[in-house]
Amino acid sequence: MKLHQEASNALNTITSYGDDFVAINLERHTGSVIVMPQSPVEAWPVSSFEALTAEHFDALLQAAPEVVIFGSGSRLRFPHPRLTAQLAKHRIGVETMDFGAACRTYNILMSEGRRVAAALLIEA
Repeated sequence: MKLHQEASNALNTITSYGDDFVAINLERHTGSVIVMPQSPVEAWPVSSFEALTAEHFDALLQAAPEVVIFGSGSRLRFPHPRLTAQLAKHRIGVETMDFGAACRTYNILMSEGRRVAAALLIEA
């Protein structure tokens, strides 16, 4: 029996990732992205951890997720609280993880039907 991965466009699922890419529903992205289960994947205009601003995180407010999973790159780095202050003010949780852990956690929460957003930093 030959097994094939079936692509489902019903929910945005992270199907693979590496140091310089993430694939969502088998579509490869090489720049930072914001991923939500039922919204189009959005390019996230940030190319390095040091370039993060509050506006980058504020872009997630309109979607009103329960929680934002921030994939900080190949190593765990926490954004300054002032960068995520507006999310906290709106009672949106922020969890910071390295890139791989963020991808795996997003898939778990998404599969449970949670309103989750992943902000995945892919450094150029």
